[in-house]
Parts: sequence; C-alpha cells; structure tokens
Amino acid sequence: MLLSLKWLREFVPFEGTPQELGDKLTMLGLELEEIIHPFAAIKDMVVGHVLECVKHPEAEKLSICTVDVGEAEPLTIVCGAPNVAKGQKVPVAKVGTTMPDGMQIKKAKLRGQPSHGMICSERELGLSEDHDGIMVLPEDFVPGANFVEALDLDEVVLDISITPNRADGLSVLGLAREVALAFDLPLTMPSFELKESGEDCSRDVDIEIADADQCAVFHGRILEGFKVAKSPAWLRYRLVAIGLRPISNIVDITNYVMMELGQPMHAYDLDLLEGNRIVVDFADEGETFVTLDGQERSMKETDLMIKDGVRSVGIAGVMGGLNTEMNDESTRVFLESAVFRPGSVRKTARRLGLSSDASYRFERGVDQVNCLFAMNRAAAMMAEVSGASLRPGICKSEPRPWKAPELRFRPERARDLLGVDIADAFCRKTLEKLGCTVDVSDAADWKAIPPSHRLDYEREADLIEEVARVYGMDNIAPVLPKVSRPLEARDDARNEYLFWAKIKRWASGLGLNEVINYSFVGQKDLDHLGLPKEPRIPIMNPLTAEQDVLRTALAPGLLQNLRHNLAQGNTGLRLFELAHIFEADSTSDTTARESGRLNLLVYGDRFDAEWPQVQAEADYQDLKGYVEHLLAHLHLGRAAFALEMDHSWMSPCVSVTVGDACVGVIGRVKPELADAYHAKKDVWMADLDTDLLCDLHARNAIAFKSLAVYPPSRRDITVMAPATLNVQAVVDHVEGMKLPLLESIVLIDVFVPKAEEGKAAERNLTYRLTFRHANKTLTDKEVDKERGKVAESLQKALAVRI
Repeated sequence: MLLSLKWLREFVPFEGTPQELGDKLTMLGLELEEIIHPFAAIKDMVVGHVLECVKHPEAEKLSICTVDVGEAEPLTIVCGAPNVAKGQKVPVAKVGTTMPDGMQIKKAKLRGQPSHGMICSERELGLSEDHDGIMVLPEDFVPGANFVEALDLDEVVLDISITPNRADGLSVLGLAREVALAFDLPLTMPSFELKESGEDCSRDVDIEIADADQCAVFHGRILEGFKVAKSPAWLRYRLVAIGLRPISNIVDITNYVMMELGQPMHAYDLDLLEGNRIVVDFADEGETFVTLDGQERSMKETDLMIKDGVRSVGIAGVMGGLNTEMNDESTRVFLESAVFRPGSVRKTARRLGLSSDASYRFERGVDQVNCLFAMNRAAAMMAEVSGASLRPGICKSEPRPWKAPELRFRPERARDLLGVDIADAFCRKTLEKLGCTVDVSDAADWKAIPPSHRLDYEREADLIEEVARVYGMDNIAPVLPKVSRPLEARDDARNEYLFWAKIKRWASGLGLNEVINYSFVGQKDLDHLGLPKEPRIPIMNPLTAEQDVLRTALAPGLLQNLRHNLAQGNTGLRLFELAHIFEADSTSDTTARESGRLNLLVYGDRFDAEWPQVQAEADYQDLKGYVEHLLAHLHLGRAAFALEMDHSWMSPCVSVTVGDACVGVIGRVKPELADAYHAKKDVWMADLDTDLLCDLHARNAIAFKSLAVYPPSRRDITVMAPATLNVQAVVDHVEGMKLPLLESIVLIDVFVPKAEEGKAAERNLTYRLTFRHANKTLTDKEVDKERGKVAESLQKALAVRI
C-alpha cells in the first residue's frame, strides 16, 4: 500500500518525519518497506514566465522565448511546442538539470539561435503521456518558484506492507486510523456536499441478488449530463504519486476513492444497461464475456457475475465489461458500490489471471458499512468535476445487513496469555480507540462489539493480540514462563519426542552428523532401490518430478546426501537421519501410516586424515559397533545378528534382533546401486525401527546392583574352529553354561591361518573370560578350574579344538 504523507495529513494532523511514522507503523505490524519520493526526478524544475515569444527566423515550427525564472537576467529558450505563447507560466528545466529520462540540459544552439534551458511538457516531466504541447501553469504562480512545491505535489510516499488479515489497512483511511491510534491524534473523515437534483431514481434500476452469501449489499447512484474528460491536475498528480495511471475523470475518481476509503467501485454507461435491471448471479458454464481490457474470457458456473436484463456486464469484484464501458459519448452514469464474498472473487481472479487493485481488496474483505459513504463521496466528486447532475435516491439491495459479532474480553485472560500485567484501563482505552464498543458491566468478562472495518476480529484472542500490538511487542520481556508438571504424570518412556531427542544426543556424542531431508522423494529413487510400489503415497500436485511421492524409506535421501558430499570432496562420512516414513493404509482415518526410522550411513575414511590416526576405511564392524552401542545406550541388552539372504538394496544384509523382535537390518548397499551415487567404496547402512525400539525401551526394566568389591580374574581361550562356525555360537554356548563365577566373555582376536591343501578352512577365535566372586578374591586354582570347564564343554558341544 502506497501512502502519500500529504494525503494522510488530510485525515490526521501528524507533524512528524516520514521515518518516525514508518517506524511506528512497523512496530504496529504494518511494515515500512521504503520511503519514496515520486517527483524527485523533477525537483530542480522551476516556474518560468514567458516574457516574449517570437518565431524562429530559420525554422517555422520553433519559437524563441524570453523566460523569467526569478534570476537577474531572463533566459533565452528555443521551444518547439505549438502552444507556447507570451504571458504563460511554464515549467522550465535550466542548464545542468537532469530530466527524468536521464537527459541532461546543456547550453545549445538550435538553427543558429542560443538556447539556455527547456520548457517542458507533462510527458517530459513524467506526469502523464500528454505531449501535445508544453504544460501551462496557473497564472498566479511566481517565476523562479520550485515547480514541485508550486504544484503542491505529494513529495513523500511510504510503501507499507500490509499482511493478508489487515484488509482495513488498504486505504488512506485505514492507515490514518492506525496513525491516530499510535500518536493519539484526532481522525477527520473527508467532507463533501451532495448536491442532488431531478426526480428520485431509487426505482429506476431494479437490483436483484440471487445469493446473499455471495453479495451482501449492492448500491447504485445515477448521474446525468456527465462528460468523460481529463481529470483536474491535482487529481491526476496525486494518482501518479501513488503509482496509478490517470485515465479519465470517471475512472480516476473511482480509483481515488478506492485508495482513499478502501471501497472499489465501477461506473456503467446507464444507456447501455438493458432492461433497467441489475442481477448479481453466477455465470452460465462456458459463457464468454469480453472484459474492459478487450480480452474474451470463458466463464464457469462458479464465477459470480453482474448482469443486466439481458446479458452479463461485469465480473463481480474483478473487472467490468466492454459492453457497458463509459466512452466519449456517454452522458448517464450508473455508479456501483457493492460487497462480494472474498472467496468467490479470489477464485475467479486467480483462475482468469486478472489481479487488480479492486480484486485485491475484495479478496480480503471490504467494509460493508462504509460502502454507502464511499459511493456518495465518489458521486459528489463526479458531479463537482464534470458538472453532472446527481439524481436523488439510491438503487439498493441489501439481503444481508451488517451485524457485528459480540466478542468476550477478559482482562485477566489477556494478562495470562501475554505474561504482562496490563491494566484494565489500558485494555479498555485501546479497544475503544480501535473502534470497539465495550460493555464493562461485568468487570471480569467484558463484551466488545468490533467495528465493521475490522473483519479480522473473530474471537477473544484477536482482541488480546490487538492490546499486545498497541502495548508494544518490543515492550514484552522475553521471559520463559514457569511450567510445573507433577512427577507422577510423566510418561517419558513412550514419548516419541523425548525418545528421539535421546537418540540424537547419542548420535552426536559418537560424532555422527545429522541430516534432514524432505519427506518427498521421486518414484524413480524408490524404484532404483527395488522398494515395493504398493504402500507408496503419490503427491497429487508435486513441485518437481524428483519429489512426486512420500518416502517409504530414508535410504534415498541419505544416498543423495552421500552423492552431494562426495561432489564436495568429503572422503569420510558418518551420517544419521531420524525421521518418519509414510505408507498407504486403508484402515487409517488419514489413509496413511507414519513410522519412525533411524538410518545410519558409514562411508570411506574411518578417521580424519591427520596425525595420530591411522589410515583406515570404515567397514561392517564400524556399523555393527554403532548399532550395538545404541542398544547398550538404551539398555536393551545384546542383539542377535543373522545373515539375510534376500534384500532389495543390501548385500550382504544382516538382521538385528532384540529378544524376539527384529528391530532392523544393517549391511552394505549393493555396489551396482551405490554406483549411481558416485560411490567408489563400500557404503554401509543401518535401517532401524524407532517405534519398536521406543516400545522395547519403555517396557525394559533397568535393574540396579551394587558395584563389585573384589577384583576380577581373566583367562584367554583360543578356539580353533571351522571358518563356517559363527562367532556368536561360541558366546551363546558359554553363556548358556550358567557358570556362577563367569562375569563375561568377549571376542578379542581372530586369526586365519593359511589353509592346507585338501583341508577345510579354519580360523582361530580368541575370547577373554572374566571371572569374579561377589564375596572373596578368587585363587588361580579356582579360575583355572572354571576355564577348564569352558574348554571341555566347547570341545564336546561344538567339535572344536582348544
């Protein structure tokens, strides 16, 4: 919204600087984007008085003028305008002046005659497209005076950003209300006099509204003897200052009042309206309609139209029709001022690509009570400017009169929500200054009736927000509220947010880097990994072809992260992502099922390539270690790992089982699939079900025991076994012996000797056995006896050598 400071001062007596005004409006939520000086390009122009004007001796179309510009000596200026004459007051660009188009005025000779400046036309000054001749100024202008100041142009314009809910701010009046509120100034509405003559016209045009939900009110006034012409200079230049192009007096006045009061209007040639009737109704499906811009539009049955007795004459709230446009022959005007449903206008304007200043306001809602005042204001200006006669009476239909909602306002509730001790008196004064009628008969529960121009006041919280806005958001200290929660009410174990936070702390503590990817991936990404098509949920209106389906796995996003990092030269990656996947589920109310997943990715260098770390590549052991560490962190005990023979995108693939539940898989991404992401080494990934882990974690009872007092005794044992024997089989067998003194068994070394020809491959597995007694220190004899039991049992059960 472009706000002229001079225009604003016609409503409120604000005397501060533009920056001060902009800062105050910004703190009220109406952000200042820019301070514009619309006529800065002609600020050096002066008023000149043509003392003499004679024909150029060498050029028939040129004139030699002697011009008084308030200096000691008049200037000699050669002018080519046909309308220049002695005695005129004209705008002059002196030597050294830069014109709006960038041209610099210099001393020149035109056909042998010196010229020391230029007498300007309106187009050369950027005031209009008129270039028929020079601009002639009023006779009372003083030679040498600054041209911009002499014309009293709007020199300062503020560009104010209006949020979508503040439709009331899309006018000078609306912003004037905010300024009056902010600076405690009186507000003065524009004054005008309705000079009516002739017979009452209230029955001349019958108005019918088919659906009150689509059009709450429709007013119309009739003017006769109107002459379409050029608008007065003050009106044209004010529109130019706020970025509007002057067209004609009829259009300029409707635009002027729209910017002043926020009510869009439209003028019809009454002689072109057929049947003395206006009908507001929906279009016929497929109906064609030619708008004022000359374009033929195909309408739908959901588009609201303005019709006369025979045909459509306008698209409601968007644009009028070419068939009833005011023209040079028009003498009778039917002026429309109405209120249409914002949703209907928005839908039609977007579909047709016809966004305008009028539709922009109708889409957000206009003041129904102000509708009549704005029409009368425009009608009075039209009569004054054109000399037309304004008929008494108003053609009107209002099937749904404005009824303000009654909202509650509790001062104590406001203090609770804002966290600030705001006095009742301040709350009441603020609401009343905002235009609300406040009933405080119940001191604890007020009743507030909002004004018609504040359509955004729908509930108590809206009023509380307004009190906070006027109080000053910057005056509310950023203090965290005190929140109390009884210990017995906690259920953190099954709280997904807290569980995920615990996993994130674990992962960052191990040096893993978190990635956050879009929930949207491409169908081809899922196809590449061989993931099933059945549970996928496609996006109806995807932003790109690469994001046309909700992810059913986190792996595509992590592999894209891998490719991006490799392109940036990162040779060692340790990544994790904790997020939801989405699968179609017809039994769900939302037809979708969300599941939490944790994915890990390990690639390339195990350590940073600086001393003292050794050069090594991450492998399966790193990934398995991370998973075991996570399970230990969650107190879920040791997991069982088993080779899976068939997985769509991992080979080898190992399942991870805790108790009887499979919590996920770990393994290597198939090299032929990883190659598409530019991976030159093995890519190791883990895919874990966090929903299942959270449930296991919640059901797991943590047991506490006293710290050991007596020292442990350790013995190593090497098992010479076939290469096919699973390492875990040895651990499971020893633990299954339930030896009371055995505290733990851990694999500490693996040696694979060179296989002899004709013999099966073997490997040597070295385990460390830890023994401890709770009440005494063990002797070597006791420990050796326990080790012997382990060795003997292994040889019998697993057919291994010790």
